[in-house]
Amino acid sequence: MPSLAVLDMTGKEVGSVELAESIFGIEPNTTAVHQMVVNYLANQRQGTQSALTRSEVSGGGRKPWRQKGTGHARQGSTRSPQWRHGGVVFAPKPRSYGFSVNKKVKRLAMKSALSSKVVDNDLIVLDAIKVDSYKTKTIVNMLTAIGSEKKALIVLPEVNDMIIKSARNIPGVKTAQVNTINVYDIVNADKLIIVKDALSKIEEVYA
Repeated sequence: MPSLAVLDMTGKEVGSVELAESIFGIEPNTTAVHQMVVNYLANQRQGTQSALTRSEVSGGGRKPWRQKGTGHARQGSTRSPQWRHGGVVFAPKPRSYGFSVNKKVKRLAMKSALSSKVVDNDLIVLDAIKVDSYKTKTIVNMLTAIGSEKKALIVLPEVNDMIIKSARNIPGVKTAQVNTINVYDIVNADKLIIVKDALSKIEEVYA
């Protein structure tokens, strides 16, 4: 069973915590993780691109010249794709790029992402995050003290507007709750920072 030190906001070790082997100690399945990352990015796509086909372009109701005898190629409309201002062949239309992933694959991908952070020593457990006011500097100082100065994902046990708003101006730093974390954000972060209370909730959900 993997064990990690618990740090406070100054980076000082204040204890240790045992991590669930079934969640933080499995062999990471890269295929499942990749599938969930592709799924997340696909679901983020708006799919609002649109262009007009020849039937939707304005004009073109009259045959530009008679069928035979002009020396020109035969034409039936000035809004055919080969004409300037004509319609687009196979024009893109609004669509959804989203697709569903099996529930077992989702759980496997989440456990794999969490386990990979433990293997790479990129998981930090914090005793608690306490802020008295909306101060970005407080979070910046905390991240510097615990050695997380690049991209970081902070997982909170519950919504805390003071922490969320204090952290949102820091480039590369994201906050999430146990019920909103996703595989992409975990993989994309250089450091995964989990508050101790949130850790127990994650183990409850994915045990």
